[in-house]
Amino acid sequence: MSFLTVNDLQVAFSTEDGVVHAVDGVSFTLERGKTLAIVGESGSGKSVTSQAIMGLHTGRGVKISGEIHLDGINLVTASSEQMRSMRGNQMAMIFQDPFASLHPFYRIGRQISEAVLAHRKVSKKEAKAEALRMLTKVGIPNPEQRIEDYPHQLSGGMRQRVMIAMALINGPELLIADEPTTALDVTVQAQILELLAELQAEFNTAIILITHDLGIVADMADEIVVMYGGRIVERAGLHDLFYQPQMPYTVGLLSSVPRLDSAGNRLLSIGGQPPSLIHLPQGCVFHPRCAARNPEVELQCATVRPELRKVSDDHLVRCHLDEAEREAFATKRLAEVLDGE
Repeated sequence: MSFLTVNDLQVAFSTEDGVVHAVDGVSFTLERGKTLAIVGESGSGKSVTSQAIMGLHTGRGVKISGEIHLDGINLVTASSEQMRSMRGNQMAMIFQDPFASLHPFYRIGRQISEAVLAHRKVSKKEAKAEALRMLTKVGIPNPEQRIEDYPHQLSGGMRQRVMIAMALINGPELLIADEPTTALDVTVQAQILELLAELQAEFNTAIILITHDLGIVADMADEIVVMYGGRIVERAGLHDLFYQPQMPYTVGLLSSVPRLDSAGNRLLSIGGQPPSLIHLPQGCVFHPRCAARNPEVELQCATVRPELRKVSDDHLVRCHLDEAEREAFATKRLAEVLDGE
């Protein structure tokens, strides 16, 4: 069995306007020491999926079904007490806004130390020493002074490093990074991703990287899951997804990533807006925005939900077009980006 197995995960929220089908039948696996990137626009269900793994969806209005097995433990049926003991210990999460995640009234040393004290029987002095060691490991300059700082005294990049230190201080086997570089400039983004890769190599941590940008996962992910409208629309290894994309939505995401070999050329955006998760399209969720629509399968796309089908052993796609049509569309669209047409 894989270290992490998500099988037919469904997450729905009851609201005054109706039921929000945030995650609909998501399945994937992840091994120790590997990185899975979950990519998609806002509202695609990627963050809801990660929060379901962490057990952060609570309350009467939430309905979760399916299975999430972490090292043999089913997290969907685990008790609240068991989930609390696992969070920050066996699994941890880095949120996209470190300033909102860190308490503004407590020094960062105290906040990191509390993560140690919550899961280990050590003294406050030992916990602070461990916090100092971790700040050094994540590249905080002058950690002896910085450990006494408040969050507002740190730059965005350093706050994110503090969050990484807090997440990794108990040596979790699974780390979920939810948009960890969103508010950072390109140079700091690269530094943060490089740091995660280095720490992963040292601790053999399994990483789920949540992002809307395919560009930042190119050097880090082993496998990529593309989500749209709460569903997985494509799943493939890094090379296949970048060089042989099959789903028109994935092609659209790739067309919007700036490339050095097409400097000065315009990017091709995906027309329209993501669907309402309360009123999802009946057939293919991407059908209303799809630039590859074919009159021969138009009715099928509009009325029949496509299954996730195998392109190869490690490549799955959810699309009614046949493989030749998908490949022709991808070739044409990506060539347009390179040619600047």
